[in-house]
Amino acid sequence: MKQIPELPVTLRVGGALNTLECKPLAPYSTQAMEFMAALSKALLALPAARQYPDIAAFGYWCRAANLAKLAREFGTQYPRIGRGLVLHIAPANVPVNFAFSFAFGLLAGNANIVRIPERDFPQVEIICDEIARLFALPVHSRLAAMNRLIKYPRDDEITGALSVHCQARMLWGGDSTIAHLRKLPAHPRSVDIAFADRYSFCLMQAEAVLRADERAIAELARGFFNDVFLLDQNACSSPHLVIWQGDEEQAAKAQDRFWPTMASYLQQRYEIAPIHAVDKFVNLCRTADRLPQASGSTRHDNLIYRVSLDALPSDIERHRGQYGFFYEYVTADLGCLAGIVGERYQTLTSFGIDRDALVRFIIDEGLTGIDRVVPVGRALDMGAIWDGYNLVQELSRIVSTA
Repeated sequence: MKQIPELPVTLRVGGALNTLECKPLAPYSTQAMEFMAALSKALLALPAARQYPDIAAFGYWCRAANLAKLAREFGTQYPRIGRGLVLHIAPANVPVNFAFSFAFGLLAGNANIVRIPERDFPQVEIICDEIARLFALPVHSRLAAMNRLIKYPRDDEITGALSVHCQARMLWGGDSTIAHLRKLPAHPRSVDIAFADRYSFCLMQAEAVLRADERAIAELARGFFNDVFLLDQNACSSPHLVIWQGDEEQAAKAQDRFWPTMASYLQQRYEIAPIHAVDKFVNLCRTADRLPQASGSTRHDNLIYRVSLDALPSDIERHRGQYGFFYEYVTADLGCLAGIVGERYQTLTSFGIDRDALVRFIIDEGLTGIDRVVPVGRALDMGAIWDGYNLVQELSRIVSTA
Protein backbone atom coordinates (compact mmCIF):
# COMPACT_ATOMS: atom_id res chain seq x y z
CA MET A 1 0.00 0.00 0.00
CA LYS A 2 1.31 3.44 -0.94
CA GLN A 3 1.86 5.96 1.80
CA ILE A 4 -0.86 8.55 2.30
CA PRO A 5 0.51 11.97 1.37
CA GLU A 6 0.56 14.75 3.90
CA LEU A 7 -2.60 16.82 3.47
CA PRO A 8 -3.80 20.16 4.89
CA VAL A 9 -5.75 18.62 7.77
CA THR A 10 -5.67 19.17 11.52
CA LEU A 11 -4.41 16.05 13.28
CA ARG A 12 -6.57 15.82 16.39
CA VAL A 13 -5.44 12.35 17.51
CA GLY A 14 -2.41 10.47 16.19
CA GLY A 15 0.71 11.23 14.19
CA ALA A 16 1.38 12.08 10.57
CA LEU A 17 -0.84 10.44 7.98
CA ASN A 18 2.17 9.03 6.11
CA THR A 19 3.16 6.99 9.19
CA LEU A 20 -0.23 5.26 9.46
CA GLU A 21 0.04 1.47 9.99
CA CYS A 22 -2.65 -0.30 7.95
CA LYS A 23 -1.98 -3.96 8.75
CA PRO A 24 -5.44 -5.26 9.78
CA LEU A 25 -6.47 -7.37 12.76
CA ALA A 26 -9.18 -9.97 13.21
CA PRO A 27 -12.64 -8.69 14.24
CA TYR A 28 -13.04 -8.22 17.98
CA SER A 29 -9.31 -8.55 18.52
CA THR A 30 -7.92 -8.53 22.04
CA GLN A 31 -6.24 -5.20 21.32
CA ALA A 32 -9.49 -3.54 20.23
CA MET A 33 -11.57 -5.05 23.02
CA GLU A 34 -9.12 -3.98 25.72
CA PHE A 35 -8.80 -0.47 24.31
CA MET A 36 -12.55 0.05 24.05
CA ALA A 37 -13.10 -1.26 27.59
CA ALA A 38 -10.41 1.14 28.86
CA LEU A 39 -12.07 4.00 26.98
CA SER A 40 -15.42 3.08 28.54
CA LYS A 41 -14.00 3.21 32.06
CA ALA A 42 -12.21 6.49 31.38
CA LEU A 43 -15.28 8.23 29.96
CA LEU A 44 -17.70 7.00 32.60
CA ALA A 45 -15.34 8.21 35.35
CA LEU A 46 -15.38 11.77 34.02
CA PRO A 47 -17.69 14.43 35.51
CA ALA A 48 -18.57 15.22 31.87
CA ALA A 49 -20.41 11.90 31.67
CA ARG A 50 -23.01 13.38 34.00
CA GLN A 51 -23.14 16.65 32.07
CA TYR A 52 -23.37 15.10 28.60
CA PRO A 53 -25.71 12.08 28.36
CA ASP A 54 -24.40 11.18 24.90
CA ILE A 55 -20.88 10.72 26.30
CA ALA A 56 -22.31 8.52 29.05
CA ALA A 57 -24.28 6.51 26.48
CA PHE A 58 -21.19 5.89 24.37
CA GLY A 59 -19.11 5.00 27.42
CA TYR A 60 -21.77 2.58 28.59
CA TRP A 61 -22.07 1.03 25.11
CA CYS A 62 -18.34 0.25 24.83
CA ARG A 63 -18.01 -1.34 28.26
CA ALA A 64 -16.37 -4.77 28.29
CA ALA A 65 -19.59 -6.74 28.95
CA ASN A 66 -21.43 -5.25 25.97
CA LEU A 67 -18.49 -5.78 23.62
CA ALA A 68 -18.18 -9.41 24.77
CA LYS A 69 -21.88 -9.87 23.94
CA LEU A 70 -21.36 -8.37 20.46
CA ALA A 71 -18.36 -10.64 19.91
CA ARG A 72 -20.40 -13.73 20.86
CA GLU A 73 -23.19 -12.74 18.51
CA PHE A 74 -20.73 -12.12 15.67
CA GLY A 75 -20.14 -15.82 15.14
CA THR A 76 -17.24 -17.75 13.66
CA GLN A 77 -18.72 -19.39 10.58
CA TYR A 78 -15.89 -17.99 8.44
CA PRO A 79 -12.41 -16.71 9.31
CA ARG A 80 -12.40 -12.93 8.95
CA ILE A 81 -9.93 -10.05 8.98
CA GLY A 82 -10.35 -6.30 8.72
CA ARG A 83 -10.52 -4.88 5.19
CA GLY A 84 -7.54 -2.57 5.81
CA LEU A 85 -8.08 1.18 6.07
CA VAL A 86 -11.49 2.78 6.63
CA LEU A 87 -12.33 6.44 6.04
CA HIS A 88 -15.11 7.77 8.26
CA ILE A 89 -16.94 10.96 7.24
CA ALA A 90 -18.92 11.64 10.41
CA PRO A 91 -22.10 13.77 10.47
CA ALA A 92 -21.65 17.41 11.42
CA ASN A 93 -24.70 17.73 13.67
CA VAL A 94 -24.48 14.69 16.00
CA PRO A 95 -21.47 15.14 18.30
CA VAL A 96 -20.76 11.57 19.43
CA ASN A 97 -21.58 9.76 16.19
CA PHE A 98 -17.93 9.87 15.08
CA ALA A 99 -16.98 7.80 18.13
CA PHE A 100 -19.43 5.01 17.28
CA SER A 101 -18.28 4.98 13.65
CA PHE A 102 -14.65 4.79 14.80
CA ALA A 103 -15.52 1.99 17.24
CA PHE A 104 -17.08 -0.19 14.55
CA GLY A 105 -14.08 0.27 12.28
CA LEU A 106 -11.78 -0.65 15.15
CA LEU A 107 -13.80 -3.67 16.27
CA ALA A 108 -13.87 -4.97 12.69
CA GLY A 109 -10.06 -5.01 12.72
CA ASN A 110 -9.29 -1.96 10.60
CA ALA A 111 -7.01 1.02 10.61
CA ASN A 112 -9.14 4.18 10.60
CA ILE A 113 -9.05 7.79 9.50
CA VAL A 114 -11.98 9.60 11.13
CA ARG A 115 -13.05 13.06 10.05
CA ILE A 116 -14.58 14.52 13.19
CA PRO A 117 -17.12 17.39 13.17
CA GLU A 118 -15.73 20.86 12.52
CA ARG A 119 -18.01 22.45 15.09
CA ASP A 120 -16.49 22.82 18.54
CA PHE A 121 -18.66 20.30 20.37
CA PRO A 122 -17.38 19.78 23.94
CA GLN A 123 -18.28 16.08 23.66
CA VAL A 124 -15.97 15.65 20.66
CA GLU A 125 -13.05 17.25 22.47
CA ILE A 126 -13.59 15.20 25.63
CA ILE A 127 -13.71 11.88 23.78
CA CYS A 128 -10.73 12.78 21.58
CA ASP A 129 -8.70 13.74 24.65
CA GLU A 130 -9.36 10.36 26.26
CA ILE A 131 -8.54 8.45 23.06
CA ALA A 132 -5.28 10.37 22.73
CA ARG A 133 -4.39 9.74 26.38
CA LEU A 134 -4.96 6.00 26.02
CA PHE A 135 -3.10 5.81 22.71
CA ALA A 136 -0.06 7.30 24.46
CA LEU A 137 0.15 4.22 26.72
CA PRO A 138 2.51 1.45 25.52
CA VAL A 139 -0.22 -1.19 25.90
CA HIS A 140 -2.23 0.50 23.11
CA SER A 141 0.69 1.38 20.82
CA ARG A 142 -0.45 -0.99 18.03
CA LEU A 143 -3.87 0.67 17.80
CA ALA A 144 -2.34 4.13 18.14
CA ALA A 145 -0.26 3.43 15.04
CA MET A 146 -3.40 2.37 13.13
CA ASN A 147 -5.72 5.29 13.82
CA ARG A 148 -5.97 9.01 13.11
CA LEU A 149 -8.72 11.44 14.06
CA ILE A 150 -8.57 14.52 11.87
CA LYS A 151 -10.46 17.71 11.17
CA TYR A 152 -10.76 19.67 7.93
CA PRO A 153 -13.36 21.78 6.11
CA ARG A 154 -15.39 20.19 3.34
CA ASP A 155 -12.84 19.67 0.60
CA ASP A 156 -13.26 17.23 -2.29
CA GLU A 157 -9.54 17.10 -3.02
CA ILE A 158 -8.68 16.03 0.53
CA THR A 159 -11.55 13.52 0.76
CA GLY A 160 -10.67 12.10 -2.66
CA ALA A 161 -6.97 11.85 -1.78
CA LEU A 162 -7.85 9.90 1.35
CA SER A 163 -10.50 7.75 -0.35
CA VAL A 164 -8.13 6.25 -2.92
CA HIS A 165 -6.13 4.66 -0.09
CA CYS A 166 -9.13 3.19 1.78
CA GLN A 167 -10.67 -0.26 1.41
CA ALA A 168 -13.93 0.95 2.98
CA ARG A 169 -15.73 4.20 3.71
CA MET A 170 -18.35 4.99 6.34
CA LEU A 171 -20.32 7.92 4.91
CA TRP A 172 -22.82 9.80 7.05
CA GLY A 173 -24.99 12.63 5.73
CA GLY A 174 -28.02 13.67 3.73
CA ASP A 175 -28.88 12.15 0.38
CA SER A 176 -27.13 14.88 -1.62
CA THR A 177 -23.99 14.62 0.52
CA ILE A 178 -23.81 10.84 0.05
CA ALA A 179 -24.37 11.12 -3.71
CA HIS A 180 -21.63 13.73 -3.94
CA LEU A 181 -19.13 11.71 -1.89
CA ARG A 182 -19.72 8.64 -4.04
CA LYS A 183 -18.63 10.58 -7.14
CA LEU A 184 -15.18 11.22 -5.67
CA PRO A 185 -12.20 8.99 -6.53
CA ALA A 186 -12.12 5.77 -4.51
CA HIS A 187 -10.07 2.62 -4.09
CA PRO A 188 -11.02 -0.04 -6.71
CA ARG A 189 -12.10 -2.47 -3.98
CA SER A 190 -13.64 0.10 -1.69
CA VAL A 191 -16.83 -0.89 0.12
CA ASP A 192 -19.05 2.10 0.87
CA ILE A 193 -21.44 1.93 3.81
CA ALA A 194 -23.70 4.93 3.43
CA PHE A 195 -25.98 6.31 6.11
CA ALA A 196 -28.17 8.69 4.17
CA ASP A 197 -31.28 10.66 5.14
CA ARG A 198 -33.62 8.47 7.22
CA TYR A 199 -37.00 8.90 8.92
CA SER A 200 -38.24 7.39 12.17
CA PHE A 201 -41.52 7.28 14.05
CA CYS A 202 -43.18 6.02 17.22
CA LEU A 203 -46.12 3.66 17.72
CA MET A 204 -48.08 3.74 20.99
CA GLN A 205 -50.91 1.42 21.89
CA ALA A 206 -53.52 3.66 23.54
CA GLU A 207 -54.90 0.90 25.79
CA ALA A 208 -51.41 0.08 27.10
CA VAL A 209 -50.84 3.74 28.03
CA LEU A 210 -54.18 3.80 29.87
CA ARG A 211 -53.42 0.55 31.73
CA ALA A 212 -49.90 1.54 32.77
CA ASP A 213 -49.28 2.57 36.37
CA GLU A 214 -47.73 5.90 37.28
CA ARG A 215 -44.23 4.47 37.45
CA ALA A 216 -44.52 2.99 33.97
CA ILE A 217 -45.82 6.29 32.55
CA ALA A 218 -42.93 8.16 34.17
CA GLU A 219 -40.50 5.66 32.64
CA LEU A 220 -42.20 6.06 29.26
CA ALA A 221 -41.74 9.84 29.46
CA ARG A 222 -38.07 9.41 30.40
CA GLY A 223 -37.51 7.06 27.47
CA PHE A 224 -39.29 9.36 25.02
CA PHE A 225 -37.15 12.24 26.27
CA ASN A 226 -33.99 10.25 25.53
CA ASP A 227 -35.21 9.37 22.04
CA VAL A 228 -36.13 12.93 21.11
CA PHE A 229 -34.62 15.67 23.22
CA LEU A 230 -31.06 14.50 23.88
CA LEU A 231 -30.27 15.41 20.26
CA ASP A 232 -33.23 17.77 19.64
CA GLN A 233 -34.80 15.35 17.12
CA ASN A 234 -31.71 15.64 14.88
CA ALA A 235 -30.81 11.94 15.09
CA CYS A 236 -31.99 9.80 12.18
CA SER A 237 -33.59 7.47 14.74
CA SER A 238 -35.56 10.18 16.60
CA PRO A 239 -39.33 10.06 15.95
CA HIS A 240 -41.23 12.82 14.15
CA LEU A 241 -44.57 11.03 13.87
CA VAL A 242 -46.50 9.40 16.75
CA ILE A 243 -49.14 6.87 15.73
CA TRP A 244 -51.69 5.89 18.38
CA GLN A 245 -53.22 2.45 17.94
CA GLY A 246 -56.81 2.36 19.18
CA ASP A 247 -60.12 4.11 18.64
CA GLU A 248 -60.50 7.88 18.82
CA GLU A 249 -61.82 7.87 22.39
CA GLN A 250 -59.05 5.62 23.71
CA ALA A 251 -56.40 7.60 21.93
CA ALA A 252 -57.65 10.94 23.24
CA LYS A 253 -57.55 9.64 26.82
CA ALA A 254 -54.08 8.15 26.30
CA GLN A 255 -52.82 11.41 24.83
CA ASP A 256 -54.28 13.35 27.75
CA ARG A 257 -52.32 11.08 30.07
CA PHE A 258 -49.00 10.90 28.24
CA TRP A 259 -48.38 14.40 26.92
CA PRO A 260 -48.92 16.36 30.18
CA THR A 261 -46.55 13.90 31.89
CA MET A 262 -44.06 14.50 29.09
CA ALA A 263 -44.41 18.28 29.40
CA SER A 264 -43.89 18.12 33.15
CA TYR A 265 -40.75 16.04 32.65
CA LEU A 266 -39.42 18.57 30.14
CA GLN A 267 -40.07 21.53 32.44
CA GLN A 268 -37.61 20.04 34.90
CA ARG A 269 -34.93 18.91 32.43
CA TYR A 270 -35.09 20.80 29.16
CA GLU A 271 -34.60 24.45 28.32
CA ILE A 272 -35.51 25.48 24.81
CA ALA A 273 -33.57 28.34 23.24
CA PRO A 274 -35.75 31.26 22.07
CA ILE A 275 -34.63 30.81 18.46
CA HIS A 276 -35.70 27.17 18.57
CA ALA A 277 -39.12 28.15 19.92
CA VAL A 278 -39.46 30.51 16.95
CA ASP A 279 -38.38 27.71 14.59
CA LYS A 280 -41.14 25.48 15.95
CA PHE A 281 -43.78 28.17 15.45
CA VAL A 282 -42.58 28.77 11.89
CA ASN A 283 -42.82 25.02 11.25
CA LEU A 284 -46.39 25.04 12.58
CA CYS A 285 -47.32 27.84 10.17
CA ARG A 286 -45.62 26.02 7.31
CA THR A 287 -47.51 22.83 8.17
CA ALA A 288 -50.85 24.65 8.21
CA ASP A 289 -50.12 25.98 4.74
CA ARG A 290 -48.65 22.86 3.12
CA LEU A 291 -50.18 19.83 4.78
CA PRO A 292 -53.91 19.48 4.00
CA GLN A 293 -54.22 16.42 6.27
CA ALA A 294 -53.39 18.56 9.34
CA SER A 295 -56.64 18.98 11.25
CA GLY A 296 -55.53 20.81 14.38
CA SER A 297 -52.68 21.47 16.79
CA THR A 298 -51.96 21.40 20.51
CA ARG A 299 -49.17 23.20 22.35
CA HIS A 300 -47.68 22.52 25.75
CA ASP A 301 -46.04 25.92 26.28
CA ASN A 302 -43.07 26.09 23.90
CA LEU A 303 -41.88 22.63 24.86
CA ILE A 304 -44.15 20.43 22.73
CA TYR A 305 -46.06 21.12 19.53
CA ARG A 306 -48.48 18.42 18.33
CA VAL A 307 -50.15 18.45 14.91
CA SER A 308 -53.17 16.16 14.52
CA LEU A 309 -53.62 14.39 11.19
CA ASP A 310 -56.98 13.16 9.88
CA ALA A 311 -55.16 10.98 7.33
CA LEU A 312 -51.60 9.79 6.83
CA PRO A 313 -49.98 11.54 3.84
CA SER A 314 -47.99 9.13 1.70
CA ASP A 315 -45.06 11.57 1.92
CA ILE A 316 -45.23 12.15 5.67
CA GLU A 317 -41.47 11.52 5.89
CA ARG A 318 -40.96 14.94 4.26
CA HIS A 319 -42.64 16.62 7.23
CA ARG A 320 -40.32 16.67 10.21
CA GLY A 321 -39.94 18.35 13.53
CA GLN A 322 -37.20 19.63 15.78
CA TYR A 323 -36.99 20.50 19.46
CA GLY A 324 -40.24 18.68 20.27
CA PHE A 325 -42.50 19.04 17.21
CA PHE A 326 -44.64 16.00 16.39
CA TYR A 327 -47.30 14.82 13.97
CA GLU A 328 -49.97 12.52 15.42
CA TYR A 329 -52.33 10.04 13.85
CA VAL A 330 -54.90 7.68 15.37
CA THR A 331 -55.74 4.31 13.84
CA ALA A 332 -57.06 0.93 14.92
CA ASP A 333 -55.54 -0.80 11.89
CA LEU A 334 -51.76 -0.87 11.55
CA GLY A 335 -52.18 -1.88 7.94
CA CYS A 336 -51.94 1.86 7.22
CA LEU A 337 -48.16 1.53 7.62
CA ALA A 338 -47.96 -0.26 4.29
CA GLY A 339 -49.17 2.93 2.61
CA ILE A 340 -46.41 5.17 3.95
CA VAL A 341 -43.31 3.10 4.71
CA GLY A 342 -40.58 3.37 2.10
CA GLU A 343 -36.84 2.90 2.04
CA ARG A 344 -36.20 6.12 3.99
CA TYR A 345 -37.76 4.64 7.13
CA GLN A 346 -35.24 3.53 9.74
CA THR A 347 -36.41 3.16 13.36
CA LEU A 348 -39.83 2.33 14.77
CA THR A 349 -40.04 2.84 18.53
CA SER A 350 -43.03 1.28 20.25
CA PHE A 351 -44.90 1.00 23.54
CA GLY A 352 -47.44 -1.71 24.31
CA ILE A 353 -46.96 -3.38 20.92
CA ASP A 354 -45.76 -6.92 20.14
CA ARG A 355 -42.46 -6.09 18.42
CA ASP A 356 -42.04 -9.59 16.99
CA ALA A 357 -45.45 -9.24 15.35
CA LEU A 358 -44.36 -5.89 13.91
CA VAL A 359 -41.26 -7.48 12.40
CA ARG A 360 -43.38 -10.25 10.89
CA PHE A 361 -45.72 -7.60 9.45
CA ILE A 362 -42.76 -5.75 7.87
CA ILE A 363 -41.51 -8.95 6.27
CA ASP A 364 -44.92 -10.28 5.22
CA GLU A 365 -45.86 -6.96 3.62
CA GLY A 366 -42.49 -6.69 1.89
CA LEU A 367 -41.91 -3.18 3.25
CA THR A 368 -38.80 -1.55 1.84
CA GLY A 369 -38.14 0.37 5.06
CA ILE A 370 -37.98 0.05 8.86
CA ASP A 371 -34.65 -1.47 9.85
CA ARG A 372 -35.18 -1.39 13.62
CA VAL A 373 -38.12 -2.04 15.94
CA VAL A 374 -37.16 -1.05 19.49
CA PRO A 375 -38.89 0.00 22.71
CA VAL A 376 -39.43 3.69 23.41
CA GLY A 377 -36.22 4.90 25.02
CA ARG A 378 -33.91 2.82 22.82
CA ALA A 379 -33.99 4.90 19.62
CA LEU A 380 -30.44 6.21 20.04
CA ASP A 381 -28.92 2.88 21.11
CA MET A 382 -26.28 2.03 18.51
CA GLY A 383 -25.75 -1.62 17.72
CA ALA A 384 -23.51 -3.68 15.49
CA ILE A 385 -26.52 -3.82 13.16
CA TRP A 386 -27.48 -0.32 12.01
CA ASP A 387 -29.53 0.83 9.02
CA GLY A 388 -29.85 -2.83 8.08
CA TYR A 389 -26.07 -3.35 7.91
CA ASN A 390 -24.11 -5.78 10.07
CA LEU A 391 -21.30 -3.26 10.41
CA VAL A 392 -18.50 -5.48 11.68
CA GLN A 393 -19.20 -8.01 8.94
CA GLU A 394 -19.38 -5.31 6.26
CA LEU A 395 -16.08 -3.82 7.43
CA SER A 396 -14.24 -7.17 7.44
CA ARG A 397 -13.55 -9.72 4.74
CA ILE A 398 -13.76 -13.51 4.65
CA VAL A 399 -10.63 -15.60 4.21
CA SER A 400 -12.10 -18.74 2.63
CA THR A 401 -10.73 -22.25 2.95
CA ALA A 402 -13.00 -23.64 0.24
